[in-house]
Amino acid sequence: MTSNLKPAYAYTVVYVKDVAKSVDFYAKALGYNVRRLHDSHRWGELESGSTTIAFTPAKQHETDDLTGSVKIRDRNPVEVCFDYDDVDAAFKRAVENGAEAVAKPEEKEWGQKVGYVRDIDGIVVRLGSHVRS
Repeated sequence: MTSNLKPAYAYTVVYVKDVAKSVDFYAKALGYNVRRLHDSHRWGELESGSTTIAFTPAKQHETDDLTGSVKIRDRNPVEVCFDYDDVDAAFKRAVENGAEAVAKPEEKEWGQKVGYVRDIDGIVVRLGSHVRS
């Protein structure tokens, strides 16, 4: 018998060089509140609505120890996306707080304004307006 229950998306874990620095960067550059930064600095979380953005060290051994199979690659093929009412202000704030400007905000053909930056670990961050269907 198959269940009709769909799981709720709980959180995204971003593997970073320094958890405390990344939590501070996302709080200042992107405007998030810190939910938790563990004293060990091996786990940090931001308040981000119904899901959580979590950070853990790129060289974290817990996952390998628990599963024996999860390996983190040198390159991080992920793009983190955030919706803003004022994309230009969000882009400016991010760059002023240490993000590397990749592409200034521009209107896209699908009706979204989008700009790109890189965080302090080189992860691509999309700053975009919300697209309503």
